[in-house]
Amino acid sequence: MRAGAVVAARPGVEDLAVRAEELGLDSFWVYDTPMVHGDPFVALSLCAKATRRIRLGIAVTSPALRSAPAAASAFASLNALAPGRIICGVGTGNTARRTLGMGPTRAAELEDFVTAVQDLCAGRPTAYREGDQVRDVRLLHTGAHVNTTDPIEFVVAALHGPKAAAVAGRRGAGLISVGLLDPAAWRALREARRNAAPGAPRGSCYLVTALHVLDEDEDPHGAAARDATGHLVMSLLAYAADTPAAAERLGPAEREAVRRLLHRRGTTATAPDRYTKLYPGYLDRITPQDRDLILPELMTALALIGTREHLRTRIATLEQTGIDELVIQPVTDPPTEMAHLARLLA
Repeated sequence: MRAGAVVAARPGVEDLAVRAEELGLDSFWVYDTPMVHGDPFVALSLCAKATRRIRLGIAVTSPALRSAPAAASAFASLNALAPGRIICGVGTGNTARRTLGMGPTRAAELEDFVTAVQDLCAGRPTAYREGDQVRDVRLLHTGAHVNTTDPIEFVVAALHGPKAAAVAGRRGAGLISVGLLDPAAWRALREARRNAAPGAPRGSCYLVTALHVLDEDEDPHGAAARDATGHLVMSLLAYAADTPAAAERLGPAEREAVRRLLHRRGTTATAPDRYTKLYPGYLDRITPQDRDLILPELMTALALIGTREHLRTRIATLEQTGIDELVIQPVTDPPTEMAHLARLLA
């Protein structure tokens, strides 16, 4: 199985990309959540100039954030800096939309967006629509400005629903999902992608998670493990706090954690401005005061925690499910966490 890392865009991100390349990781990604993180295209431009081999990805952009021409120009510009090393991750903009107080876009909009960006990044014309007006457009600034010759890899973000996976199937794209460690759920996604376009080419499957390798006799639910994986658990709790229907599907202990999170942030599940209270610090290291919200059952469900032998066994099972690359979200000590991943997959 291949290895990768994903981080928030911030100054110095290129140093982490260089370290990831030195460790032999295959990919390095940056989030695209404008209201809580820096700009991913600025960050990956620095990474492109600082590295030579590692693939560079956006995780993930959306039609809710950028028009297809703007997105295609950005990706083709990155492709000019790092030819053939760029990964375009796309999705409905679940978190990026919720940090604006809005819902995610529809799968149909996602598919139109992917189609247009794929066409433009390959130098082909595509249909561009604004209301009732439709125009054929193409990238006019060629040559040194953009690279439409070397291929860009496309992956579609999907969780449990089959609609996004079907978009990936029809567009010949890969799949990427966060915290989805259930082999049955991955098989369902891959089947939905395959059924949407039987016989079509299919890209790689990427699993994004958190990783904590236990020291001898270390508590698997202690402070170190909670700090290393808590950002992933908090992302689920924030989503549930922002989405009452999702909270209702959780167990009693998880619902209580959601209730405490809302109280701690000084908001409610129906407050119109709750998104301004729930998402600051999103996917960043948790505070010690929030460690009690990091429930052991959610840590186990969303993240990889264990001894080296245990983790290698679990990773082998995931690989048999059809996952091609394990991408971790390192927050406590990124260089060390990336090194742990490299050694596990060596």
